[in-house]
Amino acid sequence: MTNDIFDLASKVGRALEARRLVLSTAESCTGGGISQAITDVAGSTAWFDCGFVTYSNVSKTELLEVPAALIAQFGSVSEEVAGRMAEGALGNSTADVAVSTTGIAGPTGAVPGKPVGTVCFGWARGDTTFTERLVFQGDRQAVREQAVAHALQGLLRFIE
Repeated sequence: MTNDIFDLASKVGRALEARRLVLSTAESCTGGGISQAITDVAGSTAWFDCGFVTYSNVSKTELLEVPAALIAQFGSVSEEVAGRMAEGALGNSTADVAVSTTGIAGPTGAVPGKPVGTVCFGWARGDTTFTERLVFQGDRQAVREQAVAHALQGLLRFIE
């Protein structure tokens, strides 16, 4: 993990702790990278509940309650699914806020309109959910690192 990601995770932790909020994650393409960044910060027990790594569509449906029909309609890499993943992480944990990622880290997996590097994000708290779609450049590792960093940056904006 880069120092930048550790610094971001530390800032997220301080912001969560200051607001007495607890975080959960729902990750697909980042494979637990956000959770790892968060738990690398000493004291994260106070503000991190759990992480769901839902790589398959079945796990998104079974663990996060993302409707299979939604995945069929929009694809697993979509803002619609990312939003429902974040909401599912909230609903299936004791967390107050959640972040999610779903994307195509590569080198394969591109589909029309969704090139390699496409990542969709979701941030949820209470009845509020924000989503975003970005396309990152680089190899699989670079896409995943950029996605983890962006998820943490977005989380900071979302809770502050």
